[in-house]
Amino acid sequence: MLRVFSWAFWAFIGVTCPVFFAGALLVWLVTLPFDRRRVALHLYSSAWAAFYVYVNPLWRLRITGRDRLPWHGAAVLVANHASLIDILVLFALFRPFKWVSKQEIFRVPLIGWNMRLNGYVPVVRGSGASVRRMMDLCNRLLDAGSPLMIFPEGRRTSDGALQPFKDGAFDLAVRHGVPVFPIAVHGTRQALPRHGVILREHIRARIEVLPPLAPTDFPDVYALRDAARKSIADALARS
Repeated sequence: MLRVFSWAFWAFIGVTCPVFFAGALLVWLVTLPFDRRRVALHLYSSAWAAFYVYVNPLWRLRITGRDRLPWHGAAVLVANHASLIDILVLFALFRPFKWVSKQEIFRVPLIGWNMRLNGYVPVVRGSGASVRRMMDLCNRLLDAGSPLMIFPEGRRTSDGALQPFKDGAFDLAVRHGVPVFPIAVHGTRQALPRHGVILREHIRARIEVLPPLAPTDFPDVYALRDAARKSIADALARS
């Protein structure tokens, strides 16, 4: 039964994505003259992604601590990454951040095209030149007042354990003097593990926005990185 439901759900996404993308194009065209940060388009994209979470009868999502996230001003948001579903549920935060995501996603028809319209940031893992371009674009976005959403593990965990964090997100926060918001994502791996497309049993996913970390409270990038990882690890352990 879950196999049949899974294929039906993915087919539903495939059928509805062109409709949502047409709406995204319209929002982009209408707001282009006055919305340089593309906030309206991102919020539309958030509704597009969250729609698939809330219409799925197998999934329940609860968000705590959302009020901690700013509507205005630069910040770095970092979250653990266990499942493709993480992207959908984090969109449900409905805050105007820019995603940093692997470049392959930008090549996916409709979804990748919408990411380009939004001005999200692509990166090729393992490519030093790509990482430098990513950092340059992130610097410009933070200077313009746009928050960034980054998975500091770099890729989805294969066994559910929290992986080591890379330095990039925290280097950006220190360089720009902006807060880091650790975000713990609970329960998504049970919905869809790293390998496979078959949805699993009913899940109760939860996003937990944790207290922000100020770079000035830490002696260096590495201490800030370790504090953010500990904050998320402690939250996951409490779950």
